[in-house]
Amino acid sequence: MLRRKRTSTVAALAAVLVIVMTGIWAAGAAGAPAAPGPGPSPEAADGAAGAEAEAGAEADAEALAAGDAELTGDIVFSVPSGTFRGEVSVGLSTAVSGAQIRYTTDGTLPTAGSPLYGGTPLRFTTTTQLRAQAFVNGTPSGDPGTAMYIAHNVSTSHDLPLLVMDAYGGGKPDREYADVATMVMEPQPAGGTTSLSAAPALATRAGFHLRGQSSSTFEKAPYRLELRDNEDDDLDLPVLGMPAEADWVLRGPFSDKTLIHDAFVYDLGRAMGMQAPRYAFVELYLNLDGQPMGTDDYQGVYMLVETIKNQKNRLDLKSLDEDDTTLPAISGGYIFKFEWMAAEEPILDCPGGTADCWQYLEVHDPDELNTQQRTWLAQHLREFHTALRGSRPSDPQTGYPAYIDVQSFADQIIINELSREMDSYIRSQYFYKDREGKIFAGPLWDYDLAFGVGGFFNNQQTQGWQYEQTRQPAAHDWFTRLTADPAFDRTLRARWQELRQGVLSDQQLGARIDALTRPLVNAAQRNFQKWPNLTSPTVGFFMTPTASTWQGQIQHMRNWLTERTAWLDSAWQGGTTTGGTTDGGTSNGGTTNGGTTNGGSTTGGTSTGGSTTGGTGNGCSAAYRNANEWPGGFTGEVVISCSGGSLGGWTVSWTWPGSQQLTQSWNATCSQSGTTVTCTNAQWNGNVTDGGQVSFGFNGTFSGSNPAPTAITVR
Repeated sequence: MLRRKRTSTVAALAAVLVIVMTGIWAAGAAGAPAAPGPGPSPEAADGAAGAEAEAGAEADAEALAAGDAELTGDIVFSVPSGTFRGEVSVGLSTAVSGAQIRYTTDGTLPTAGSPLYGGTPLRFTTTTQLRAQAFVNGTPSGDPGTAMYIAHNVSTSHDLPLLVMDAYGGGKPDREYADVATMVMEPQPAGGTTSLSAAPALATRAGFHLRGQSSSTFEKAPYRLELRDNEDDDLDLPVLGMPAEADWVLRGPFSDKTLIHDAFVYDLGRAMGMQAPRYAFVELYLNLDGQPMGTDDYQGVYMLVETIKNQKNRLDLKSLDEDDTTLPAISGGYIFKFEWMAAEEPILDCPGGTADCWQYLEVHDPDELNTQQRTWLAQHLREFHTALRGSRPSDPQTGYPAYIDVQSFADQIIINELSREMDSYIRSQYFYKDREGKIFAGPLWDYDLAFGVGGFFNNQQTQGWQYEQTRQPAAHDWFTRLTADPAFDRTLRARWQELRQGVLSDQQLGARIDALTRPLVNAAQRNFQKWPNLTSPTVGFFMTPTASTWQGQIQHMRNWLTERTAWLDSAWQGGTTTGGTTDGGTSNGGTTNGGTTNGGSTTGGTSTGGSTTGGTGNGCSAAYRNANEWPGGFTGEVVISCSGGSLGGWTVSWTWPGSQQLTQSWNATCSQSGTTVTCTNAQWNGNVTDGGQVSFGFNGTFSGSNPAPTAITVR
């Protein structure tokens, strides 16, 4: 039996981090990736990439050989699947004794009425899917075989892997799968080039369809790709060093003119210990008409990305069977996500209605749940939702830590705030829960509208919080609730400070951009020759940078990231709350040390070191402090604490003695009249119980000095 030889890319993988990324979907019995320290540098990760690629090369070769055998069945094709120029002649034979061979070229499996192969090689001048079956006495005998031949007239050399797809003249697909011949050509030797005339490292039957929401309207469209066997079932194959699987996504960066937003975030997430898909950069040729593939079928730089699913080589959770209806089996594994205004069944409704709850929550995997499983998961999430609203939300036994992996939620916020992805928190916001495990945030997905691209909900600005975006109807408030909790806030600040010493340091962020862009230099030039949108201020609905070169777009990302990290440093670095306890959600914040009250309102207070405290006559007090400051600007924080009293809604006021002007607030609605600022509670944080605490923050500007107010009131 003729088998195609897979050429090795081990050395190339070791040298080029971006071609095959090696982050793993790490999920143990409880779904918990190991908590990392500062994380490896891009250079260290590059070495790990080579080691992992080399270890898996032999297994990949065996899997590809098995895939070849699956497709060719009991038919020997004189020419293996591949590309050709002009004409190709293919002979057929079989080891099945006494058999005739019948064949088709329309994609269907042969029947007893299909054309009989008479021994003369078949000649093709257009892309053809040749399928053959041995028959004995009119009955199929042995396994059918398939080979694909893609006609082309392209001579361009490429230094990225090529993904070559031909739809047999079927045109652009819609949301339903259409047949497509699929091949991958890898650069040879290491660091070399490849072309459409090269022998494919992989050739298979496949189906593809259009995917995405707003991106599906782009000329450079995204697709879902499913590798298939002869029965149209999934065919698991390793692709470009990534573990064997049938389901893939083709993401074509278009509004993201750097081409690396998704890759950058996935790499960061894995280095931080989060779940994120593997990917490989490719250049795509996609032929939709019936003519030989030409240069006009070049589609530019794409990312071939693993889909998010519960599978041993993806997010490896316990499998949930239909008869898993009692604990502990019913407790996992689940993958679910928020898809604001776009959730599809199965949709998980909030028990008790959505007035004070979530909506647009879609169960991603499994895609079918029985009544007991749907009810159990909804109720479990409702318990978490309620715990966020409790009097002691950070209590390890009764608060949110009993339900979620706190660090993964903190890391999700850090990734979302660092990137300011426009749809952060409410679209493509994934979570997963393994059997008997906690809820984890992740895997990461869809970060093209980030790093200054988008233009909605202030996501282009380098100052401010993305979690404060308001969309109606609201999807949920899980992350805003968490950020308002002092114990979680301390965890978040400490985690940011830790990561800034390693994975998120300026040096490592810059080095990661270098590692991602270095292999794309030539491919990016070809991409923007195909899609000359560099200077367009908008792509689709979205605002984009207008640098006239790809390198200029990369520099814009660098500059934006530098400004963003500086602002996050100002918000998360210098203002770490100290003191108090973390198990019950109570903290003195280092400043809530009482105040002077007069008939329930504060007429005075203390103002030392940029902080002011004041109280009410019912056992509640507010503490103001200047958390961070930079030339002309600052971040402030107010913590409301109750001890021996409670609040069922609150209003905090103070008067600035200087020239301060309020520019932004979060976790409260704030307004300024003259020098007086008034802040009222958000919908979800008005109740402060005895022993409880809430906080809110704000940004402001000043000229000259920035003194704290001499008095603050809470009522």
